[in-house]
Amino acid sequence: MKKMILAMTVAAMAAASGAASAADLPRGQAPYSAAPASVYNWGGAYAGVNLGYDWGKITNSAGSPTGLAGGLQGGYNWQSGQFVFGAETDLQASGADVTFAPFKFSNPWFGTTRARVGYALNNILFYGTLGLAYGDVKGESALLSEDKTHIGWAGGLGMEVGLTPNWSAKVEYLYMDLTDRAYSITGVNNGYEANMLRLGFNYHF
Repeated sequence: MKKMILAMTVAAMAAASGAASAADLPRGQAPYSAAPASVYNWGGAYAGVNLGYDWGKITNSAGSPTGLAGGLQGGYNWQSGQFVFGAETDLQASGADVTFAPFKFSNPWFGTTRARVGYALNNILFYGTLGLAYGDVKGESALLSEDKTHIGWAGGLGMEVGLTPNWSAKVEYLYMDLTDRAYSITGVNNGYEANMLRLGFNYHF
């Protein structure tokens, strides 16, 4: 026990000595991570890439497609104090599909164009997003194949972290609803409702 107390005392004295020595050094520019909240600028144009996982449901059926999805995004932010407003568009290739006999449904691609509203804590941005969604839903059976473009909406939440003044990383949850259209192979209207969790990187110009 005495040895432990002695070791802790020595460590504390060493830390105090180091802090005192640092206080004597001339003051320079603070490290990026220690910059004040007003330093990180979210305003301006950006572009980047993302990769994630989709899971969802083909409406009016028992099909639940799942798969990886990835693509490109780009947008523009305006910042007023800690509030950030922006618009973003993305285009994704998707491997989400499902087979439920005798049908197969897949979502080969989709895209969104959304507004973003966020609150910045220095280089950390929390945001919500909502807007237009569009994409391809492909239905197949033994005899027929149908490929239709659907229009709908998408919305979600995310967090983006500024890694450097030009680079940021984000994690985002997005819900997408591609509204129903008539499919001959099923004889009913089918659409695609999907959940997405994705990671991305942006370069800020």
